[in-house]
Amino acid sequence: MPDAYHTSGPANFLRDYSSLFTVEGIPGSVVDLACGDGQNGLYLARRGLFVEFWDQTENRVCNITKEAEGEGLSVRGRIVNLELPGVNPLEENAYGAVLVFRYLHRPLIPCIKKSIKKGGLLMYETFTRAQAALGRPKNPDFLLRPGELRSWFQDWTIIHDFEGFEKTPPRAIAQILCKRP
Repeated sequence: MPDAYHTSGPANFLRDYSSLFTVEGIPGSVVDLACGDGQNGLYLARRGLFVEFWDQTENRVCNITKEAEGEGLSVRGRIVNLELPGVNPLEENAYGAVLVFRYLHRPLIPCIKKSIKKGGLLMYETFTRAQAALGRPKNPDFLLRPGELRSWFQDWTIIHDFEGFEKTPPRAIAQILCKRP
């Protein structure tokens, strides 16, 4: 049975809004930040989008890009530490969409906002403080406060916003899908 961290296949949230992630609708490449096993980015690459997989774990990035290239998909892997103090690894106004799932590093939020091109999309899903009662993560540094995710993007066009509990797997999350004005 999957736990709050591990899923099989792309996130339901991404599947539910996949019609927005098209070659015609995304103004540039997609970045899957802290990509983990890459299932979300691979899903979009299989739909014809150019996807960059970013993670600090070299083995993960290599395995994902090897799998994608074996399928003839347009991808690039980047081994990067997203948490270096004072370093913004994201180029400004460079990406058509950014995906973030099960990851939170608050100093990176302004960098993410600036990296997305006008009209580009952000899809973000991670754990809230209520997750601590259900299991890991428990460290408040990795858990959103009530309303925090929405507050960061209140000046964007919000397409979807959810904060609460999911049953499968059991987890307390916040989600946002928004478009840069």
